[in-house]
Amino acid sequence: MFEPRFVTDPELTPTLVDELVDCWRDVSNAGGSVGFVPPVTADEVRRVAVPAFARCGGLDHLVVGFDAEGRVACWLIIGDAGSWLRTHWRWLLRVMVHPKHQGRGYGARLMRAAEAAARDLGVEALHLTVRGGTGIEDFYTRLGYAEAGRIPKAIRLAPGDDRDEIYMVRQL
Repeated sequence: MFEPRFVTDPELTPTLVDELVDCWRDVSNAGGSVGFVPPVTADEVRRVAVPAFARCGGLDHLVVGFDAEGRVACWLIIGDAGSWLRTHWRWLLRVMVHPKHQGRGYGARLMRAAEAAARDLGVEALHLTVRGGTGIEDFYTRLGYAEAGRIPKAIRLAPGDDRDEIYMVRQL
């Protein structure tokens, strides 16, 4: 099996930004819980993605996994916690694996790459949130994350479809 090649804070060329946006769109349209409800277009994703990418390389860090063809297979953002009192931990944001690579272990490899990058930054813990009702918290639990709390009905996908927001943490 091919091991994805991971890069932290790659140069955000127009081509790479397009691939990241396309991945985000494809993950969203496949039902992934990454900030949108399908259907979503690349233009809609780009309006959120470009400002998020602009913060990377400073306090936030982009971790990208590339497949055997050198294309974006998975990615996430290691986000700053926003306070000097919280410099010892970071948020993991927009964790995603392109649908064509799902079920091949890319997600676990992406998480390990993020943990290695965070350790290099001197980070002691990683926090993330997941949308309830997807079962994805089981994936993170297998990787050593523990539920730290939840906010009932914090996420509204549509009228009558509210989901819990589950907070998870992993000590490094």
